[in-house]
Amino acid sequence: MSENLSADTPMEIPLIKIKEKLGFMSFSASINIVYIFRSLYWLFFMTEVLKLNMAIAGTIVAVGTVWDAINDPLIGYWSMNRKFKNNETLRPFALWHSFPWAITLILLFTNLRVSPTMTIALAFLFYCAYEIFNTTTGLPYQAMAGLATNRESDRRSINVFRNLGATIGTAVGAVACIPLLKLFGALNADGNLNQETASRGFFLVACIMGIIMVAGSLIHYKTTKERVSQISDEDSQIPFKKVISMLFQCRSWCFNMLFFIGYNLSTALRMQTMAYYTTYVIGSTAAVTNFQITYLGATLLGSLFVSSADRKLGRKKTMIVSCVISLLGKIWFLINPFSMGAMYLNSVCGGIAIAFSFVLFNTNRNNIVDIIEAHDGRRIDSMLAVTEGLFSKMAVAGATMLAAFMLNSAGYDANLSVQPASVTTIINLILGWVSTIIAVVMAIAAFFLPIEKEYAEAKIILQEAKLKHQTR
Repeated sequence: MSENLSADTPMEIPLIKIKEKLGFMSFSASINIVYIFRSLYWLFFMTEVLKLNMAIAGTIVAVGTVWDAINDPLIGYWSMNRKFKNNETLRPFALWHSFPWAITLILLFTNLRVSPTMTIALAFLFYCAYEIFNTTTGLPYQAMAGLATNRESDRRSINVFRNLGATIGTAVGAVACIPLLKLFGALNADGNLNQETASRGFFLVACIMGIIMVAGSLIHYKTTKERVSQISDEDSQIPFKKVISMLFQCRSWCFNMLFFIGYNLSTALRMQTMAYYTTYVIGSTAAVTNFQITYLGATLLGSLFVSSADRKLGRKKTMIVSCVISLLGKIWFLINPFSMGAMYLNSVCGGIAIAFSFVLFNTNRNNIVDIIEAHDGRRIDSMLAVTEGLFSKMAVAGATMLAAFMLNSAGYDANLSVQPASVTTIINLILGWVSTIIAVVMAIAAFFLPIEKEYAEAKIILQEAKLKHQTR
């Protein structure tokens, strides 16, 4: 039961204040502004504005994502074995790396009007640079909740605030983009692309997103603090092979990672496909706004109930419930993917499920660091965050390439106002059956997740170790 997970102990850090939770929320908002904007529109920008072939654009995204996956453990291992001058390990990344991250985002949406070959080369180069800073800035985003406090209730609360921030960021990154693109002349009155001014419009929107991202990162740095330190006084470098062994020996990490992969696959496929769905199935690019508003509203609703559900049902059951909600929302869409009502229902159930999943697997991640520390005496917060990213990004890269080649082989052509029926079939397949299979796999992973038992045992070990350390 979840009582073991939520029980607070006298050894725990004092309650986190609301100001700090709002700092986490602002950071999450800024990061998700970038993620949603880039996920929704970069592939679209490459094919519709830069006029790259769909297969080439998909390859750039896929290979760049593979590079991102490869650099994750390298950067994570480097950061794990070093400290900043203020003796912190992760928080300063939000200060020093947010500016170059914003610059690389802007470059992604810059049309330099060079030769097609140079356009392809620069798109790939900019994406690789973007993903480096995406990794370094993402370290405090993923792991700081575990370093800010060792209270289970506060960690869950922080992740609820992070989810609220993610929802706000999603709203800014997705819903506000259409009005901004219209404002700067990138879209016409019907909400479709204006080829003459699209380049300028996307560039200016990217600049605005970059400014918001830097502001959120600085707010996070100023309002948060690292408080949790490892029980061991040992600070020597941990061999890379040992770190990998520490992860895979933890069953909770293995199954939480599988759940995390499913979450990222589902989110990425939705973000990358929605613009094409609304453009070529519904008939208006601007229609994506309505579905996103519905999705975000449902996400906010899910955030209100996830903590109480976790306390009453327990972690495993609540994670399974999130998968069931997602599956229920897909039934109508599977029967009739051309129905507006089916997509609205899919968006509602998907938003609730995503809110539950986000809070729960992130809280699991924070607790898994404690489980590993109880077993090995060392904290590997950054490595835990980026190693999960490695597996999920490799899966997303493969899915992105597969989707791009499926659309290309089906006859997708950006110069056509109406795509062949085979293209809409592929789009509906991705949003329907593929997403359904992913939800089923996530439910299976949650069923075998032993987080409640392993974390309860770890808390006892850590308490005993800290008492021994204090009485030396």
